[in-house]
Amino acid sequence: MTMLLRAILVFGAVFLAPAFAADETGAPARTLDEGLTNPGYHEQPEWFKQSFLDIREDIDEAAADGRRLMLYFYQDGCPYCKKLLEQNFGQRDIAEKTRSQLDVVAINLWGDREVTGLEGEPTTEKQFAADLEVMFTPTLVFLDETGKVLMRLNGYYPPHKFGAVVDHVGQAMEKKISFRDYWSSLSPPAEMGILHGDPSYLQPPFRLDARSGDKPLLVLFEQKDCAACDELHLDIFKREESRELLEQFDVVLLDMWSSSTSLRTPDGTDSTAAEWSQQLGIQYAPTLVLFDSSGREAFRTEAYLKAFHIQSALDYVLSGAWREQPSFQRFIAARADRLEAQGQHLDIME
Repeated sequence: MTMLLRAILVFGAVFLAPAFAADETGAPARTLDEGLTNPGYHEQPEWFKQSFLDIREDIDEAAADGRRLMLYFYQDGCPYCKKLLEQNFGQRDIAEKTRSQLDVVAINLWGDREVTGLEGEPTTEKQFAADLEVMFTPTLVFLDETGKVLMRLNGYYPPHKFGAVVDHVGQAMEKKISFRDYWSSLSPPAEMGILHGDPSYLQPPFRLDARSGDKPLLVLFEQKDCAACDELHLDIFKREESRELLEQFDVVLLDMWSSSTSLRTPDGTDSTAAEWSQQLGIQYAPTLVLFDSSGREAFRTEAYLKAFHIQSALDYVLSGAWREQPSFQRFIAARADRLEAQGQHLDIME
């Protein structure tokens, strides 16, 4: 299997753009010249805005209609984009509240259509995405009437939490309550919930500025009522490849809401788990924050991911690739190519 085919099947149109024509709006075409359907294309809702990609103009038009703007960064072949379009927008109440409160503009992570940015500068879709450091698809950026970023979702949120984000942004709740506190009020901790600790993880007292050795640091911000956390520990972390990667990290598990868990952060600041998670802007459980051996944040995942992407994030930091390759998508495409060449079958949604 060639790298191009793997890119199509696994990661979308990383190297695909020249093979497809564009329609009259400049959007990615759905068919090859021969009429074959693009295997990575996902139908977008008809109510998405057909934009000329002048972002300031889109903000003004949304505000004039009493709505706000959501930028949807996608790539063809992205399974999490497919989940967003089918599972989230496939629910009538979520689709209707999004449509009534937000204008949605789709931007191709690898696209060449012209974009006029927030400062009026001309650029392309792919450069605009790079300037915003879009590392995952889908990435959703919610803007207020002035162009200020109100919320950014770096990856897929399941329907119930995505719907809460739409309400928080669409109803301008940021003027009264942070999304973190709003979400907490909607989702109280379960009485019998647990954190999935492990004897190999660092134990209190957490002095993260004075770790022995030179391993990178993995901090797991979780909560007790968290199906995705259960899946992370009971499935993904139990896989042999995951275990081999995790052994090369110092791992800390924190309850993101705990004000009683004292710690010292990698930069030497005394804090609590709750204070630190708020300072870091943690709003999803589980969020994995990865630091290099010096205590510098290297990368993070903060959305629902399956095993391949979790393992790739760990490898991205362990290998040092994050220093040389700023595009995580290109890193995982190359990693998939390498694993396939070694005879490892990949199903990224396992």
